[in-house]
Order: sequence, then structure tokens, then C-alpha cells
Amino acid sequence: MTARGVRTRASLVAAARTVFERAGYLDARLTDITKEANCSTGTFYTYFDNKEQIFAAVLDVAQEDMLHPGMGRVRDVDNPYAVLESSNRAYLTAFRRNAKLMGLLEQVSHIDPAFAKLRRDRAETFISRNARAIERLQAAGKADASLDPLLASRALSAMVSRLAYSSFVSEEPGADGNPVPFEDVVKTATQVWANALGLEGDRG
Repeated sequence: MTARGVRTRASLVAAARTVFERAGYLDARLTDITKEANCSTGTFYTYFDNKEQIFAAVLDVAQEDMLHPGMGRVRDVDNPYAVLESSNRAYLTAFRRNAKLMGLLEQVSHIDPAFAKLRRDRAETFISRNARAIERLQAAGKADASLDPLLASRALSAMVSRLAYSSFVSEEPGADGNPVPFEDVVKTATQVWANALGLEGDRG
């Protein structure tokens, strides 16, 4: 693909994200996307076959953002709790940034088997990565070695994912009836992870 082609495709994906977030998946039309991208229908079909395909491309961009969100510099890299908190903060920030898309993926996965599989594959990517992190902590003697790292990762990754969904997509209120502050979401996710793993380190 030429440099111009890469730019055109990226423009279509960005336009599609805007349309999907504005109109929802079911009500989004290809003509809305091409209008947003300021291009012709023919140009769209040069890069994508249908709405499903460009929605998957939009989700791919969001997935990359959430897998590699960038972490703030951790002053004490030998403190596993500090590293965990920074990691959770980066993930939750990226989830909040992509919350509308995560809500759409949840909805579409209930009606389209292809997106249900994509959602499962996405979850498995995070679970595998977190399992490797747990194994490293166990090997370093900083986490409970009796835990199965993969099962622990499944449980804890699911917890963080649903906490993020309820906080940033469903926007379910806290015990006081108000929106849950972002810092409280980070703190709770991190404490539950650390407690479950028997994680050592200064908790500030």
C-alpha cells in the first residue's frame, strides 16, 4: 500500500470511529462514513468490503491503544505495587478513552458471532499478558506462588474489565449515588489485584 493509501485508509477508520460513536453500530451507514471522511463510496470499497470490516479495523486501533497505552514513569521499579498501580492506571485511562467503542463491542458481540469471537480473543490477549506478569512476580518471590497464574489472571483480568465497563460505559454510581471518581477505580482495582496475589511492596 502506498503512503497515500495508508493515509486514506487511516482517514476512513478515524471517520468510521466518529460515526460509530455518534450513531451506534446498527444505525451507522457507509454513506455517513464516506461523508465524514470526505471521500467517495468507491474509495471506501478500495479498502473495505463492508461495515463489519471497517468496524473491526476501528476496534483494532482501540485494541492497540489499550494494549500499549503508555505508563507513567515509576520511581521505584522494584516496588511491585507501584508498578501494578501504574499499569492499572494506564489501562483504565485507555479504557475510558475508548469507552464508547467498548460499549458498542459488547452490544454487537451479542448479535454477531464474528464480533463475539473478536471480543473473546481480545480478552484472551489481556489474560495471557497478565498471566506472564504474575508468573514473573511469583518467580521473583513477590507474589503467592501457590496460585495458578493463568486462572488468577482470568479472575483478576475479568474483575478489572467489568469494573472499567461499569465505571466508564454503564457509568454505574458508587455507594453514595454519585459517579465513581477515576482515582477510586484505580485504587480499588489495584488493591484487589495486590490482595489476591499476596503482593509485596510499599502501598504508599
